[in-house]
Amino acid sequence: MVDNGSAHVPQPDFRLAMSRLGAAVNIITTDGPAGRHGFTATAVCSVTDTPPTIAACLNRGSGSYATFLKNGTLGINVLAKHHELLSARFARSTDGKIDRFEVGAWKTLITGAPILEDALVGIDCKIRSKADVGTHVVLFAEVFALSVNQDAQALMYYDRGYHTLERVIDPHDIRVLLPAPEDIMF
Repeated sequence: MVDNGSAHVPQPDFRLAMSRLGAAVNIITTDGPAGRHGFTATAVCSVTDTPPTIAACLNRGSGSYATFLKNGTLGINVLAKHHELLSARFARSTDGKIDRFEVGAWKTLITGAPILEDALVGIDCKIRSKADVGTHVVLFAEVFALSVNQDAQALMYYDRGYHTLERVIDPHDIRVLLPAPEDIMF
């Protein structure tokens, strides 16, 4: 049952609660007929693997909203620990006086969206649909190419600050998690 009433939690309470929801830090980019643009975001998640699809949230009041929709491309750059200053650069509002892309080494894969060469993961997408929700739009983008680096230190945002998440166990060496056959008792 959907409640269409107007009862909501107060905005400051909601924002405080969401600050405790740790998330990867990403730079979302686009390029095409409307020009090149990018912003920092944590509201990114996978949707499905068939076809590979990502969701990213964008404030409809931002200057980049129309640019992303007109270009129809989306680059998701999952940041590593050493990208903290770059993240801050893309998070700031700018009146066009600085080129956010003059810092970092950028490449393109298939769609033309800028992909950071040393991002933990670069996800190259085309926007397929959108859903307006409150002040934001959720962009659903189909993945056309990936770029993966082996850096083990992810940049995270939690409690209104940057943190680092380090890989403890090599995910390719699952044997360390399993007991030896002779150690299993029945």
